[in-house]
Amino acid sequence: MHKAKAATRWLKAHSQHIQMYLLPGYAPELNPDELLNHDVKQALGKRRPKDPEELKAAVRSHLHRRQRQPHVIKRFFRSEHVRYAA
Repeated sequence: MHKAKAATRWLKAHSQHIQMYLLPGYAPELNPDELLNHDVKQALGKRRPKDPEELKAAVRSHLHRRQRQPHVIKRFFRSEHVRYAA
């Protein structure tokens, strides 16, 4: 959670448009991003990039593929722990 004064002011100014969910400091199972991270790791685990550039290309390729598969991304939000973000 951002504790900066600027973030607090922004939240107050936009409170009618945003709903806050207070999460524990470390709770990857509650973070929808972690489901995508897991998906990427699963896909890349089958091959071993030779260098950072190959890794970057492989990650980008997988994420571009997922961009064209919104049904897969929507499934991430069906997980019990992240339904709050749907």
